[in-house]
Amino acid sequence: TYLIKEFFNNDFCFYATGLAKGSTKMQLTSFTIFINQAFQTDHPISSNWLQAFNLLVSELKKKKGIKIIFIDELPWFDTKKSDFITGLEFFWNAWASTQPNLKLIVCGSAASWMINKLIKNKGGLHNRVTSRIKLEPFTLNETELFLQSKNLVFDRYQILQLYMAMGGVPYYLDQIEKGLSATQNIENLCFSNNGILKNEFKFIFSSLFTNAEKHEIILRNIFENGGTANREEIIALTNLSTGGDMSTKLRELEESGYITAHTKFGTKSAKKIYAITDFYTLFYLKFIEHSGKYEMGDWVNRIDDPAITTWTGVTFEQVCLMHTQQIKNALKIAGISSRSSTWSIKGNQQQKGAQIDLIIDRKDRVINLCEIKFSINQYRITKSYDETLRNKISLFKEANNIRKAVYLTMITTYGLLPNEYSRSIVQNEITMDDLFL
Repeated sequence: TYLIKEFFNNDFCFYATGLAKGSTKMQLTSFTIFINQAFQTDHPISSNWLQAFNLLVSELKKKKGIKIIFIDELPWFDTKKSDFITGLEFFWNAWASTQPNLKLIVCGSAASWMINKLIKNKGGLHNRVTSRIKLEPFTLNETELFLQSKNLVFDRYQILQLYMAMGGVPYYLDQIEKGLSATQNIENLCFSNNGILKNEFKFIFSSLFTNAEKHEIILRNIFENGGTANREEIIALTNLSTGGDMSTKLRELEESGYITAHTKFGTKSAKKIYAITDFYTLFYLKFIEHSGKYEMGDWVNRIDDPAITTWTGVTFEQVCLMHTQQIKNALKIAGISSRSSTWSIKGNQQQKGAQIDLIIDRKDRVINLCEIKFSINQYRITKSYDETLRNKISLFKEANNIRKAVYLTMITTYGLLPNEYSRSIVQNEITMDDLFL
């Protein structure tokens, strides 16, 4: 909404917004009021949506020049048995689509409605969307620029801390207070009694999705499974049906940015692994939900807690996966066709298992095996970790019959501490700074 209003400088020929949880009568009353305000008329309240949109057409016909129409919170107009979609189909197909100087822009926070009723509409609005804008969270670079524009001074380690707790959501980042550290801001926003993110999780699903409890069940079970799960595991964990409804829920969560589907190296693309990639969701389920009664300094004083150390390690992996393009840029392979994936193999009595966080399989017959490690200092590869890395590479090559060159790529916050092991096995080093490119 903000983006659209800023871009057009609020200069709309007609603007209307739906009412949250308003009845059909209230929505029609509101829509008619918007028409009367926009065109300085005094029409009576429309009795149905065909009449309401016909009224809008009759007023728009009187206007000359470019006509920009913005209908905000479109899903809220579509109350039960209201025939709103029929009215919208009539407006677009019967008249608006033939007007060369008319642009209709619609917006809605109810993701499931926008996806299923509009973008994937199988009726009169099928394939009518000219273009769509899916607003992605800020990258680390965009987050840094945003904070700088607000004269907020943070080093990149602190920006990374903020990003891992709340992601690149501008509204959340806009609440950060000047003069406080990243840790203090996280405590104030996520744990204090008045923090806007303390209870945000409880409200967002009901506004985004129909039957939102199923979406939440899926997310919670993926989280309990370690943050990732394939479709079969999700079905087993949630006891939800295996039919189209599960596919719809997964698609809606993916479209809304809560989960991302990854492929496992060496398998068909249909075998997807779903990972929670909404950082606030991860942080809420891990810490905020079970935080209990707030006392000042709770989060600040827990900074060395082993649970936080584990969380930073896992979440930093997700940050890196969300910034794969920046990693490719740092490796100077952005112009080389490549495919990104993950890989793991279970252990048995004869050998240990192994997991590789990120694999970049390149067209030039090179594979980058990316090992991701979060640290507050330069990361030190020890003798035992060196053996672990060599075992990973060996297992990966053997299990996948690899005939390409394999480069071990270390991705860390502050780089590697130079020693005999880092010099002998590591081909590429990527640091936190590279993710900000």
